[in-house]
Amino acid sequence: MKVLTRALVLLVLAVPTGAFAAAPSPATAKSVAAKPAARATATFAGGCFWCIETAFEGKAGVKSVVSGYTSGSKLDPTYEEVSSGGTGHTEAIQITYDPRAISYTALLDIFWRNIDPTQGDGQFCDKGTQYRSGIYYANDAQKLAAETSKRAIAARLGKPVVTEIVVATKFYPAEDYHQDFWKKDPVRYWSYRKGCGRDARLKQLWGKAPETAH
Repeated sequence: MKVLTRALVLLVLAVPTGAFAAAPSPATAKSVAAKPAARATATFAGGCFWCIETAFEGKAGVKSVVSGYTSGSKLDPTYEEVSSGGTGHTEAIQITYDPRAISYTALLDIFWRNIDPTQGDGQFCDKGTQYRSGIYYANDAQKLAAETSKRAIAARLGKPVVTEIVVATKFYPAEDYHQDFWKKDPVRYWSYRKGCGRDARLKQLWGKAPETAH
């Protein structure tokens, strides 16, 4: 009996801890599966990336905002190539955010109020396809949210909204000197922003100037 008892004890000890724990209920498993990820990305184009970048800087739930290029054909484009209008890219931003703290719908709301969605030849004083406005969705949920919000904006403004909504392609971060340009050269940044008529047009469209990073 002693030998048998010792064998049973050794067998029990060999079983991994938690092996006899009850399996999670379907409801618990579903709850875990439905928990949102801590990080997601959103990609928008709204004319000069110096300016659209500051619309999201410092917002609760926004982890980072990177200026760059997307929706074009050339690999590893440079600023000079994109600004010439020959690569098909837009000047864009990619936002990394926490969906538990800020929703994609809330990001869309910020985006719309920082662009002129009725302008088809660029944004504000910047003309050309490289300055077109766009929403680049990462999944079906983002696509649905973008299309729904676009219809709502068109109804609110009473005008056609020309902002493109297309699937996200590779995003290329812009050169370092473009990142957080408003911090690196604030005099040039604010002079450009005012001279381009951005805030004046946004106030005309939305009733007040946008809140931007300072």
